[in-house]
Amino acid sequence: MTQSADARFLEQAQLLGYSFDGEIKIGGNYVPLVRDGHHFYVSGQIPRVGNTVVVTGAVGVEVSLVDAQKAAKVCVMRGLALLQRALGSLGHIQSVPRITVYVQSASTFTQQSEVADGASEVLFQVLGPQAGAHSRTSVGVLQLPKNAAVEIDLIASIWSN
Repeated sequence: MTQSADARFLEQAQLLGYSFDGEIKIGGNYVPLVRDGHHFYVSGQIPRVGNTVVVTGAVGVEVSLVDAQKAAKVCVMRGLALLQRALGSLGHIQSVPRITVYVQSASTFTQQSEVADGASEVLFQVLGPQAGAHSRTSVGVLQLPKNAAVEIDLIASIWSN
């Protein structure tokens, strides 16, 4: 018997060494999740666990590629945690048509796509090869909120009832 997406989510959280059970804090006057029909739009998520942004600084200077990939994993796990709470189970997700990965980058850093691979890996591991398949854009930026190394937003589609 294969594991559920929710069980795989817990497994990924354990591999990362973080719990996503607590409050998913937001940093402004907006909502973290908006539903429009069968689509959920998840606001940009930084690698914050509890009150702590766990990976900060510019990738390629203060932050290594490996740490930036971990940041991307934390960001997408936060997004999945928000979806899980709204839906009751990640099993309701039909697809993730789009993610956007923003990487606070040193001026010479050009591996934004490799940073985004961390998030993609989590989506495939948790949601499986069909629901976890997604398109994506990864871009380098000068700054991100709270000096986060990475920020990710995503769109998820759910099964129609």
